[in-house]
Amino acid sequence: MKIKNVVKVMNFQALLRMDKALKEADKYRDVGKEITDILSRIMYNKNLILDKKILMPDKEKPKLNIYIANDYGFCGNFNSSISRQVRKDKDSYKIIIGKKINYNDDLVVLKIDKDDFFKRFMEIERIVDDALLNESVSEINVYYNHFYSLTSFEFVKIQLFPVEFKGEYYEGEDFVMETDVSHVLGSLMTFYICYELKMCESISYAAENVLRSQITSSALDKIKEKEEEMKHEEIKLRKEKSVLKSVENFKKIM
Repeated sequence: MKIKNVVKVMNFQALLRMDKALKEADKYRDVGKEITDILSRIMYNKNLILDKKILMPDKEKPKLNIYIANDYGFCGNFNSSISRQVRKDKDSYKIIIGKKINYNDDLVVLKIDKDDFFKRFMEIERIVDDALLNESVSEINVYYNHFYSLTSFEFVKIQLFPVEFKGEYYEGEDFVMETDVSHVLGSLMTFYICYELKMCESISYAAENVLRSQITSSALDKIKEKEEEMKHEEIKLRKEKSVLKSVENFKKIM
């Protein structure tokens, strides 16, 4: 198979993966909104007594930062900003996702390949759950490349915890729960953070494939330019041969 055809296939596959990732992100976003709605109902319910310490963590405690990079090349400087941020955050607990980030210190609590994200997601969930249960962190943040369009993405930081509730008092009817409400609240917080993280991973994967699509498109343009140059050179050589042949024939006649 010609290089041009290989690059065309890579470009097409990148666009397909981007589209699939965005659809996955939409599903996780919808679930996250539903969980946020349930959290709001509990938070603003006058009938429930809550231990709100989980919502107001100690700001003196370290942060837990999650960095989403990737495993493979052919996507330019996709990991540059993430790598710089990891090295900058000296005092934060770290979960690093993606083999392209070559970093380790005593605060790295988990490092996995991007390909193993869903396979090993229970490990991430356990770390998040323990951090909330033990009140051991002040924040949980995720750093990743956010997809905006077919031509742009941006390195961003999203705060997953503490959860910032938007809107005011829940307008529905108050209710009673015959269980440990604070435990339910903690579990819901973990679910919310995990679904938001899955959404960020999908959006990051879309951004990765946008860049890969741009690079392969640029490569196709260069291949086309090269083909045009070779075509013109071939035409030029044919003309030169034709002229030389005419000169030789003329010499024979003379």
